[in-house]
Amino acid sequence: MDFSWTEEQEIWRKTVREFAQKKIKPRVREIDSNKKIPEDIVEEMAQLGLLAPTVPKQYGGSDVDWIMACIAAEELGRADISLAIPVLYLVEAAWGYIFSRYGTEKAKKEYLPQVTSGKAFVGIAVTEPQGGSDIVGAAKTKAVKKEGRWILNGEKIFISGVAESKKWGGIHLTLARTDPNSGHRGFSFFAVPLKNNPNIETTLFDDMGRMGISTGGFVMKNTVLHEHHLVGELNKGFYYAMEGFSAARVLIGATCIGAAEAALEMGMEHIKTRYAFGQPIGCFEGIQFPLAEHYTNIEGIKLLTYRAAWMMDKMYRENRFTHHDVALAAAMSKLRAPMYAFDVMNEIADWLGALGYTKEHSIEMGIRGVRSYSIGAEGTMNIMRIIIARELLGKEFLPYKNIIIR
Repeated sequence: MDFSWTEEQEIWRKTVREFAQKKIKPRVREIDSNKKIPEDIVEEMAQLGLLAPTVPKQYGGSDVDWIMACIAAEELGRADISLAIPVLYLVEAAWGYIFSRYGTEKAKKEYLPQVTSGKAFVGIAVTEPQGGSDIVGAAKTKAVKKEGRWILNGEKIFISGVAESKKWGGIHLTLARTDPNSGHRGFSFFAVPLKNNPNIETTLFDDMGRMGISTGGFVMKNTVLHEHHLVGELNKGFYYAMEGFSAARVLIGATCIGAAEAALEMGMEHIKTRYAFGQPIGCFEGIQFPLAEHYTNIEGIKLLTYRAAWMMDKMYRENRFTHHDVALAAAMSKLRAPMYAFDVMNEIADWLGALGYTKEHSIEMGIRGVRSYSIGAEGTMNIMRIIIARELLGKEFLPYKNIIIR
């Protein structure tokens, strides 16, 4: 067992960190206030290979493994604790990879080079107005094949990247029922373009955090798709979605770790220089003890998250683990990383006192941003607990019979 980084991994971390600290960190407040990631940052991310880097080189990606993908996620989270740029990164890294595995060759050639060059967006659209965790019970979107084309009707909501996709172009991998009588085995995945699509109406939400990337929804009214926009096999969409969620959850873990590390660094700098009662407040046990707890928690979840990434690499490249193994590890990372990061940031805000409640300090952006991942993005906390228990006890112990939990 070797816990050291390879030379390639160390170089990659240094490269991403230097870029992120120099080009992203100084502009995080600008991104949060303007509710937009500047085009020059997107262009530089593309040049560095940070847009859908998990995609094969033949489509413009870097074909990085999942440990390398997590290193980049961690460093982007460290630079942008608002998590806007990390969201752009992890959504495209996770779902771009799924699209590269299961999309048709024609669709991949059409969209992926545009995504990796920063000229298009790739995202995921599963959640609907009736719910997100209970896909089988909540999903109403349907796809029907007529005269060699697919006709989609339905609504997706709380979707990342709606404004970006509508402006730049690209696709959202969209889950739709193709066999209403087959439960979770009756869903298929479709690559749905939002830009210049007259049969799609979009809406946007004003989120509390992650302001640099949009959240919205879209309604499909007799939206027509060509056959090559079907992703993977018919009625296998649920499984592709679950695979993508595991990938995204691991990257979320790494992103939250990076943001928490940045917060701790800011907090430690403050408690070393802020004096009270004649000495730095870092001398007091009321500060030191929480610091010790938070640092230990973050180091622990960091090990678990990178182990999950390592398992993914072994699964995809050596067939050593199963999707169930990875789902368990990914759920544990997602269960702990956002909550630990949120706890760290709240603690740091306490150390900062009144300053922590103002926009003069960046910690409030971190609190607003990381909260999205404990609320539910890529799965709620209780769904993570159900997944973990399911993998430990077996699916026969699921509390909700005949319902598939994502």
